[in-house]
Amino acid sequence: MDKFLAQLVEVQPAPEPWVVVVSAVFAFAVVSYTASWHLTRGLVTIAHEGGHALMALVTRRKLEGIRLHSDTSGVTLTRGKPTGPGMVLTALAGYVAPSLLGLAGAWLTDQGRITLLIWTVLLFLVCMLLLIRNLYGALILLATGGAIFALSMYAPEDIQQIVAYVAVWFLLFGGVRPIMELQRKRRRRQAGNSDADQLARLTVLPGGFYVFFFLLVAGASMFGGAYLMSPF
Repeated sequence: MDKFLAQLVEVQPAPEPWVVVVSAVFAFAVVSYTASWHLTRGLVTIAHEGGHALMALVTRRKLEGIRLHSDTSGVTLTRGKPTGPGMVLTALAGYVAPSLLGLAGAWLTDQGRITLLIWTVLLFLVCMLLLIRNLYGALILLATGGAIFALSMYAPEDIQQIVAYVAVWFLLFGGVRPIMELQRKRRRRQAGNSDADQLARLTVLPGGFYVFFFLLVAGASMFGGAYLMSPF
């Protein structure tokens, strides 16, 4: 256990500048290209639903479970007062969660805490697995967690570092695209039950305000993360 804890807080040296740049370009390409985005968007959904679930617990709502679907959508089921601060904060948390997780990951990578980052993500996935309520969601979490566990156990440290940077950039870029997709759907009146529209019904502010808020948080997180990880 002492050896594991020592490895957990071990600080890795800063990567070569090309690692940061290439990982950013690769992650941006994955998010920008439609085919690769459809294949990887489910990872952002995991973070999104995890954000809802965490905030529900923080605000002491009863968390009944999480479902992840094959079309990369998801739903977090909670029970409690249908209005009020707890419900508002829970609805707010989803779209900003991937970006905030990316920002936290950027801080850890900047500190050289790659092992700590990997095991924190594993703990996050295990907690979500305990809350999942459908087979597809369980399989996705097991596959993702298994891949990350294998990375932590068998991959050399430099490979772990590269994958960590790609993952953090992916969350930072991937946190923005769903918000833009949400606004396009709202403009076509195809997202009447979105988080933004639910928030509009819960408060006096319009749904467009919440889309702007989501985008503001995602943009600030992306630039903040880029600043932290910048090799220059």
